[in-house]
Amino acid sequence: MRKWLALALVVIVLDQASKQAILASLAYGERLAVIPGFFNLTLAYNPGAAFSFLADAGGWQRHFFTALALGVSAGIVYMLKKHLAESRFCLQLSLILGGAIGNVIDRILYGHVVDFIQIHYQSWYYPAFNIADSAICIGVGLMLFDGFFERKKEPA
Repeated sequence: MRKWLALALVVIVLDQASKQAILASLAYGERLAVIPGFFNLTLAYNPGAAFSFLADAGGWQRHFFTALALGVSAGIVYMLKKHLAESRFCLQLSLILGGAIGNVIDRILYGHVVDFIQIHYQSWYYPAFNIADSAICIGVGLMLFDGFFERKKEPA
């Protein structure tokens, strides 16, 4: 169990350290081209959920998404305890856990999530995101991959 919680902690530390570096380096809305025409660092705030869902909901969403993420995190810790023999599943859960807590910390400290990674091409821009979001997406993506491609056990 310790190694999976340690992995979640690594995600949290990387997420929070990167956000602190961006907060110290960029003004809100400022863009820094890292790979011109493809990748920027930019400081954005997201008071909602993924893709700014409910961003303009009046403030209640901060508490809702914080409570939801804390509840999901508790459920993940419970699932980790029950599935310690399943390394891939624990890896997926740990990435999701670290990402969820990384974003909860932002909601508690700032009232919004700090985003800073921006991928774009010409006039198309993907919504800004952060390391916590990336960890959640990787964890969920691996989970979906396993769900689609896991060999089904033959009935006895």
